[in-house]
Amino acid sequence: MRFRSSVAIDLGTVNTLVWVAGRGIVLEEPSAIAIDTAVGKVAAVGDAADALADKEPQDIEVIYPLRDGVIADLDAAVAMLHAFLSRSRRWAGLLRPNALVCVPSGATPVERRSVVAALSVRRPRCNVRLIDEPVAAAAGAGFDLTGGAGGFVVDIGGGTTEVAAVAGWRVVRAQSLRKAGNAMDEAIVQAARNELGLVISQRAARQLKMTLGVTGGAEGWAEAVGLDVAQRAPRTEYVPGGLVAAALEPIVAAIAGAVHEMLSDIPAGLAEDVVRGKIRLAGGGALLPGLAGRIETAAGIGAVVVEDPLRCVVRGAAEILERNDKGRTVGPGLRR
Repeated sequence: MRFRSSVAIDLGTVNTLVWVAGRGIVLEEPSAIAIDTAVGKVAAVGDAADALADKEPQDIEVIYPLRDGVIADLDAAVAMLHAFLSRSRRWAGLLRPNALVCVPSGATPVERRSVVAALSVRRPRCNVRLIDEPVAAAAGAGFDLTGGAGGFVVDIGGGTTEVAAVAGWRVVRAQSLRKAGNAMDEAIVQAARNELGLVISQRAARQLKMTLGVTGGAEGWAEAVGLDVAQRAPRTEYVPGGLVAAALEPIVAAIAGAVHEMLSDIPAGLAEDVVRGKIRLAGGGALLPGLAGRIETAAGIGAVVVEDPLRCVVRGAAEILERNDKGRTVGPGLRR
């Protein structure tokens, strides 16, 4: 019998994923919690809470506790995380589980402590360790980091984009941009309002982003439903691909620029590993149409989207946990 189970958590701005040893990924839901303000209790978490967003039901406040990849509302994050863990709790073991939580490489000490606090103050309590997202992403992307081998990853999440070179389970160079999927959605919302006189939800903006992307899409347009700014009545609009591409351009340019800057600063000894391994794109933003080609052009070397990019980070964290459980330490990327 396993005396202590292990749990890997990809605590993302948009989605939270939980992996449990022996069971695999057991939870993958939006990082959202709905509070019934009339009684001060949790009404829903995850999918059920996210479904209420932008609909403004009476006495219900929908909170997204993370911003830019880190906890912005500790109380809401604690309630959400423990609801998720309670739902995923069918793990074996007599002792409190080890939890490995992924955090942005640019997270401050205060932000890191808030993550530990969120998992330590209520049952089920965990022994919490943190790992930088680029290391987990590199492991999940298929890089073999043992023996000093390295690689280059770009993890585009909801709140942050992590651009990093890693080697031997350590970050070599990293840059955490607080420009990612959510910023793209907000730019599309603003462009639709300014150019089309249409107020759309974040969910509608996300659908436009993933349909049209940097290239403008196969059809050159996509349908969206929102509210007419002048009449405040529902309206269907055919949104041009060029409008979405233009809205995304500043953020895409910033990501491509960070990749180029990072490549110009890597040690010479890592260059061959990077070229042979190619730039590997992970996270939900990796699926943005045209992004891989744009990064490849900026970098001058190959760029590929990893298999199942949405689950790449939690897969890598799970691999690292299993290695450590077997006594094969992966180095100082693990922090208490």
